[in-house]
Amino acid sequence: MQVAKWGNSLAVRLPSGLVRELGLKEGDQIDLVKDDGQLRVRRLPRPDEVLAGLRRFRGKLRAAERLSRDEAHER
Repeated sequence: MQVAKWGNSLAVRLPSGLVRELGLKEGDQIDLVKDDGQLRVRRLPRPDEVLAGLRRFRGKLRAAERLSRDEAHER
């Protein structure tokens, strides 16, 4: 991989095999994490994946566990 100038930043072009292996698409956000001396690439969840995860919890809280706006705004 080669580091190249991109505007005022530096960029790394990823090989297509790695892109396929990681399941990356244009616009995805990734984190580079140094772990035990190794550099790891982690794809952050896409907005649609986050929403799908939140929808799984819709309506599953018991009445006693539900959040109240009134209680949140009390002083």
